[in-house]
Amino acid sequence: MEGHKRDERVPILGELRAEVMVYQPVLVTDISRTGAAVETHFPMQIDSLHDLRLTLGDKSIVVKARVAHSHISDVDQVNVVYRTGLEFVQPPALASAVITQFMAALKASRNRVQRAAT
Repeated sequence: MEGHKRDERVPILGELRAEVMVYQPVLVTDISRTGAAVETHFPMQIDSLHDLRLTLGDKSIVVKARVAHSHISDVDQVNVVYRTGLEFVQPPALASAVITQFMAALKASRNRVQRAAT
């Protein structure tokens, strides 16, 4: 990194805009192999692309997701909650496999709980 301090910098005349990606926590309310529904406290622009980092059981993956729809789902005196549908964009095979395994484990766990309750 020390060498970077000596790299020539060129002043920008006028403005050069950039954006910084910051991970914001979201609540995943449901998931499928092709997408997920999330709740946020901020709006997400329709058709915008985002990297979505998911922790599914003991595995963590990152998938590219496109905002398919978004709307206000709840408003109280302090917060606005947005419900947003995300479509996974060409997820890598490994990510799809992790999602599928997670969904199967979740279903199996629920079935065990239901059988135990009866």
